[in-house]
Amino acid sequence: MPAPMAEVAGKTAFVTGGANGIGLGIATALVKAGANVVLADIREASLAEARKSLAADDRVDTVVLDVTDRTGFARAADAAEKRFGKVHMLIGNAGIGIGGQVSDATYDDWDWGMGVNFGGVVNGLVTFLPRIKAHGEGGQIVSTASKAALVPIPNASIYIAAKAAILGLSESIRSELAAFNIGVSAFCPGPVQSSISRSGELRPEKYQANSGYRAFEQRLSERPVSPLWMTMEEVGERVLAGIRRNDLYIITHPEFRDGTRRHFDAILAAFPDEPIDEARKEAIAFLLSNRVFDETLAKGAPDYKRR
Repeated sequence: MPAPMAEVAGKTAFVTGGANGIGLGIATALVKAGANVVLADIREASLAEARKSLAADDRVDTVVLDVTDRTGFARAADAAEKRFGKVHMLIGNAGIGIGGQVSDATYDDWDWGMGVNFGGVVNGLVTFLPRIKAHGEGGQIVSTASKAALVPIPNASIYIAAKAAILGLSESIRSELAAFNIGVSAFCPGPVQSSISRSGELRPEKYQANSGYRAFEQRLSERPVSPLWMTMEEVGERVLAGIRRNDLYIITHPEFRDGTRRHFDAILAAFPDEPIDEARKEAIAFLLSNRVFDETLAKGAPDYKRR
């Protein structure tokens, strides 16, 4: 069975966090492939620049959106459908870089970090999924997790909690939505040349006074962008390839393979070394595996370099 969005030309994508970095890279690849794109972002000035850079006004629209605003999400969806008709692809990419020691984190830090990084994905899903199901033409849900969901590191608890939640969410809904010809992808990028280091500029006033992370955000804003990090254009093309293949996991950097293997080896090593209770196994058989893993293994790894 072909992937739902094996052909993206003429289809419409709604991309959150679309004004720069990864979101703009994905939008660029989609526009080049003939798709219509609605860029949603909280930065109005950046949206204008992004739209100009795409140079395809007949197939690009923009909307100012705070992904934590559910009413705003509904308005943005209405606007996207008014401009292009049906939306087929939801790219839930908007996110913030938030970090520091967990003992310094306050409720404000948790509420902001989880509200944007995970809540924004949930809000997009609840807003767009009924619309994609209703038109019956299939679709793709791509949610930006992170390599950090695969290789968790210290001093990033809020960020990693959100990204791990996105990974689990995507794995859970994959088989549910396949029945509606809607693919699901968890996008797990490594370091990309983007403006995520400036996330502190976006912190709402209500989450500033009691934050324990303001000093971290200042240091992060001064971090240079390495030329060795992947470009947004390359990342965008890799996401497009993942959409066309309906990959459950879209992973950009092979450098994280060994760390990911070590992570899962550590989990396997923690299982009790004792005989299986066959009666119990049969009673809980529905919990013991997920066919989406078998499908992913059967498909094999993508070869981006041959595209």
